[in-house]
Amino acid sequence: MKTKHILFLLIALHFILFIPRATAQENKSNEPVKLKILCYNLRFGELASLEELAGFIKSQNPDMVALQEVDVKTHRPRAPHQNGKDFITELGFRTGMLTAYAKTIPHEGGYYGIGILSKFPFVETRRIMLPFPEGAKEQRAMLFSNIELPNGQLLTFVCTHLDYTISSVRQEQVKALNETLKGNPYPMIVCGDFNATPDSPEINQGMAAWKQVTNSDFTIPANNPKSKIDYIFCFPEKQWKVISTETPRVPFSDHLPVNADLELTF
Repeated sequence: MKTKHILFLLIALHFILFIPRATAQENKSNEPVKLKILCYNLRFGELASLEELAGFIKSQNPDMVALQEVDVKTHRPRAPHQNGKDFITELGFRTGMLTAYAKTIPHEGGYYGIGILSKFPFVETRRIMLPFPEGAKEQRAMLFSNIELPNGQLLTFVCTHLDYTISSVRQEQVKALNETLKGNPYPMIVCGDFNATPDSPEINQGMAAWKQVTNSDFTIPANNPKSKIDYIFCFPEKQWKVISTETPRVPFSDHLPVNADLELTF
């Protein structure tokens, strides 16, 4: 009798350990996935309310959003209407999206950094500091995330904001970004304010291996755009198809947002 009980327990244990793993594998699909991506430097909310920013994001209906100049509980004299507000949490609440945040520097009693909004769940998020070489003015970072898509596959989504000073600093930061992501096993999207024009070495050389999926429209200053410094990049190129791209003309920041409708194949 005891032998039968032991055999029953072993069979039950086998099902507990192995069936969930098989089920998770079966839930993955190689069907193409369509994604809408939005990238936006918010200028710490100086020119708009969080309600206006969230309303614009919702109107775009993105799957993932990369945000730069995101304040949390700061008290800026230039943006008193934002005093003490937690941008990323409030934008997540107002858009109904999941959130991730990376502080880059302490500022005015709170934090200044970068954030991600996502319709889909995060499997992992990490803040990775970028180099701070001679000539840099502010510490910068990349916010790394792995996100589970509806078909069960994983996508790496990265938000960054490079230094605004000199090209040599940004070149070091782009080099570090590429080294960090080298060998990553999942398809990738990198979005951000690179503070660099398309003909700069940090873009035309540093990001040469990536597929640049935004159009050539200028993004700054928003009221009279004269240069492009905001981008969405994808890798590997063969897995990504651009369906459409746009630079919406909205007055909520000194930057214009950029978006792209993409198809990802596996």
